[in-house]
Amino acid sequence: MQEFMTITKALADANRVRVLLALRAGELCVCQITELLGLATSTISKHLSILTQAGLILSRKTERWVYYRLPDADAPVVVREALDWVNKSLRQDEVARNDAATLKKILKIDPVELCRRRCS
Repeated sequence: MQEFMTITKALADANRVRVLLALRAGELCVCQITELLGLATSTISKHLSILTQAGLILSRKTERWVYYRLPDADAPVVVREALDWVNKSLRQDEVARNDAATLKKILKIDPVELCRRRCS
């Protein structure tokens, strides 16, 4: 029951769902996610923490950079099913389509430069 409640809490926020949809494109650093959503870094960090606690995303740290991605096929069934449900439910969503187009532009920017801009 607790795992289910943690996942449903994570999915109860539109910005967290937008992060999950963005990660379909592959691994992203915090600066790229922040740029996409246009929120404060501290707000993004809280959202990422909730998604990580729910097992819906994974992170890795390289030096001072933190990258996030969707879990692999060996994730628990409940996590895989939740992610499948999000993808199927929002396949044609306008916000998701707009985010995908914006993300394509963001991915063309060097992450180091992007993070430098966000920090200044």
